[in-house]
Amino acid sequence: MRIIYFCLGWVMVALGVIGLVMPLMPGVVFLIAAAACFARSSPRLEAWLLDHPTFGKPLRDWRAAGAIPRPAKAMAYAGMTIGFVVFWYSVDPSMPLAAGVAVLFLACAAYVVSRPAIVDQDSSI
Repeated sequence: MRIIYFCLGWVMVALGVIGLVMPLMPGVVFLIAAAACFARSSPRLEAWLLDHPTFGKPLRDWRAAGAIPRPAKAMAYAGMTIGFVVFWYSVDPSMPLAAGVAVLFLACAAYVVSRPAIVDQDSSI
């Protein structure tokens, strides 16, 4: 199992890095998953992620309190809104499908709202 977690951790790191540069794809979520995989496979790589100058603070905040920085919350809301608008205009969905997607996005937004906010300005993600 350790090798599976190790490989999955690297896949999550790759997806996280891609998500940090691509709009509408979350990056930190994948890095949180990568840290969890590395915790089960490679303490050295887990420590590397947690001590990373860019990714470390948001990962440590998440582990300590399930906290999400306010700028990240705002980006999540904006991403969901933009994603829904793009979906609406590009797919022209039926009302039941549009309502289902809207409910899913609203549930995700409610979860983000429920997490404590980190006001710290030196959080870079």
